[in-house]
This record gives sequence, structure tokens and C-alpha cells, in this order.
Amino acid sequence: MSIEVENISKVYGEQKALDSISFSVNKGEIVGFLGPNGAGKSTLMKILTTYINASEGSAKVNSFDVSKDKQRVQTSVGYLPEHNPLYLDMYVREYLTFNANVYNTDKSRVHDVIELTGLTPEAHKKIGQLSKGYRQRVGLANALLHEPDVLILDEPTTGLDPNQLVDIRHLIKTVGKNKTVFLSTHIMQEVEAICDRVIIINKGKIVADKKLKELRDEKEQTVIVEFDYRVEDVFLLKLPHVNTVKNTHDFVYEITFSTSDDMRSHVFDFAHDNALKILQLNQKNASLESLFRELTSD
Repeated sequence: MSIEVENISKVYGEQKALDSISFSVNKGEIVGFLGPNGAGKSTLMKILTTYINASEGSAKVNSFDVSKDKQRVQTSVGYLPEHNPLYLDMYVREYLTFNANVYNTDKSRVHDVIELTGLTPEAHKKIGQLSKGYRQRVGLANALLHEPDVLILDEPTTGLDPNQLVDIRHLIKTVGKNKTVFLSTHIMQEVEAICDRVIIINKGKIVADKKLKELRDEKEQTVIVEFDYRVEDVFLLKLPHVNTVKNTHDFVYEITFSTSDDMRSHVFDFAHDNALKILQLNQKNASLESLFRELTSD
């Protein structure tokens, strides 16, 4: 196992941030740690990276105990905190070289991670000159410097624009081919785009642990489509297996189907037959969204 968590609890004063949670992550898995703000996601990640100690329970990363083998845990984990701490007055290459010295890592890794994370065009700049997306890349490059077996990423896409989101998702998916990735988020689309499995936490307790494939195989889906003209709901309701049609704004519609078959081709055919242009066409995992709402609503 890459990560083993057994009956971990964390108490701050009278507040119980984590309440006796247990799970394990196999080598090579990309697991999304999903939950509303304040659910305890960052607290657990700080425990797994030895930044703070648990009040009760035990945890291991790469078979190293987080309370007894802290240095070994730190050298085997790449960590990107929620608030990415960077030295803004340092140049990108200078910052990564500095951290390579801290890890006692071969300097050739600096070039490798710059290339891997797409930082080559910005490597000569000061970190303070970079956009939020490129600063996140610097954080990921730093997390990858010492070639860790496990990546722990806390809200890695917070505050990014849509283009930056796509880039960072692709990067995480790429590096996840050879590593175990455990990432926290409160954005369900992140889990769908990146992960193999989802663990949902609410008020310090694990309320669900499922493979994404299990959710995708359930007979419900939502297709989000934007046309170039407004369409009356009554016409979209004639599509096969339709449950509901909702005009969310302007010419954007959310259509829920009661089938596991991919219905985007039917929506495309509808647009073609009615001389409509499709400006966007996406599939949303309605089962994951429904499960999240059901398990985390007060």
C-alpha cells in the first residue's frame, strides 16, 4: 500500500476536525479526496506529510509511519499545499536548484522537472512575475524534484482560469501514470477529469469510497450543451431516455438521461437535424453530483 490510514482523529480544542477515519490507497492509484470546505481534507494531508500530528490513530506512507519515520516520509512524498509557498523574488530555475540542494538531488532533475511541467518558456523569470497557473506548475515541479513515489496535492487547481485548469489536469494525469496521487478538492469535475477513485469526507468522517467506474456505470447521466439559438424544452424532451431538461442560462441546457449509454451523439444528431450549431457539448457524472449532495448536505 502507498497510503494506509487507520482510525485517524484530529482535535483542535473542542473541534474534531477528523473523526476516526480509515482507508488505504494502492500503488499507482489516482484518488480524489472530495468534500465541502472545512470537511477536514487539508488536515489529513498535513498529517500524511508529517506537517502536523494526529490526535489519535496511525498512518503510513510508503510503509513509513508518519509519526515515527518523518524524514523517510518526507523524502518519499511530493507535497503541494493548498497555499503554494514560493519565494517570489527567486528565479524559477534558482528556486528549483535551491530545493534540489535541500533534497540532495542531482541538479539534472531541475532541467527534467522544468521540461515535464512546461516551465521552459518561464524558467528565466522571477516567480513573482508568473501567472497563478505557472506558479502552480512551479509548485508541482518542486514536488516532483526528488522523484517521490507518492504525490499529495491539496487543491491543486484553485483559482485557475479554464485554460490553466486543462493544463494542470493534464499534467497531473501524466505524472500520475508512474506515481500514486492523492489530491484533495471540493470540485467534482476535478475528480471526474483526473481520478480513478473518489473518497468523500464530510464533517471529519468518510461518507463514501467508490471507484469512478462504478458511478459511471450507473444508469444516469447529464449532458451539458450550448446551442447558437434558444430551443424550446418540449423539443429536447423528445430525445430518447430523457428525464429532465433545464435551461441554465442563455442557450445552455442541462439534459438528464436515464441510461448509461453516451447520449452526446443523440444531442449532436438533434442539432444537425434542426440546423443548430453546438458551441459546447460535455458529459457530467450526475451520479457523483447526486451522491455528493446527498452525503454532504445538512
